[in-house]
Amino acid sequence: MGDLAFDVAGRVVIVTGGLGQLGREFCRTLTERGARVAVFDCAADDTPEDGVVSLRVDVTDRRSVESGLATVVSRLGVPAGLVNAAAIDSPPDAPAAENGPFETYPEHSWDRVMDVNVKGTVVCCQVVGGAMAKAGRGSIVNVSSIYGLVSPDQRLYEYRRAAGAPFFKPVAYSASKSAVLNLSRYLATYWAPQNVRVNTVTFGGVFNKQDSEFLAEYTKRVPLGRMARADEYNGAVVFLLSDASSYMTGSNLVVDGGWTAW
Repeated sequence: MGDLAFDVAGRVVIVTGGLGQLGREFCRTLTERGARVAVFDCAADDTPEDGVVSLRVDVTDRRSVESGLATVVSRLGVPAGLVNAAAIDSPPDAPAAENGPFETYPEHSWDRVMDVNVKGTVVCCQVVGGAMAKAGRGSIVNVSSIYGLVSPDQRLYEYRRAAGAPFFKPVAYSASKSAVLNLSRYLATYWAPQNVRVNTVTFGGVFNKQDSEFLAEYTKRVPLGRMARADEYNGAVVFLLSDASSYMTGSNLVVDGGWTAW
């Protein structure tokens, strides 16, 4: 299989959450490879950046997504690829209740995470994937996490609890990323007759200047001994968008430094 199998030149690709740490990497790599890229992000200002069409779109609002798609079609054409990277999580500095015990995890926090991570992915698949199905081709890449496959290791945060503050990785992120896995399988079988492939990429943690105590605990649990660089997931996304993965659908490509291997 030659390099042409990995070619995405000329293909219209929408990246949700394209202004995030990983989303920017996906957009940069796809643009460098000749793809025609559009960003759906609630923080966008509708100003083109580095050849990317950047659109302010709320992925949880169907009308917003439909409007964004109409703009993409008018400017670039019908998408051949969709990367659902938009997601939120409770950061380490979130209000104490969000990182407290499961028994008191706030309902509004659950709703907010599930709204973006699950509903947002569903809506974008409905609207953009539906357009691909009508065109009779396309590839959707849904971004999941190791915490959608296995439970978060709460021992990572023992140093926080030792400092006197209850701290647990919240449940909503794990539940949302697990949902993405079966959504991909469902859509893979649903749209197979229309030649729309739907796969999941499951990623491990990405280095983003985390505190030293967390890094020490996290990296000793990774066989490769480190967190990922932000650019180390680009190849998996390009592969799944390209014809190199033409016989893959309903699959989950795990790129996690070995985290889930033991």
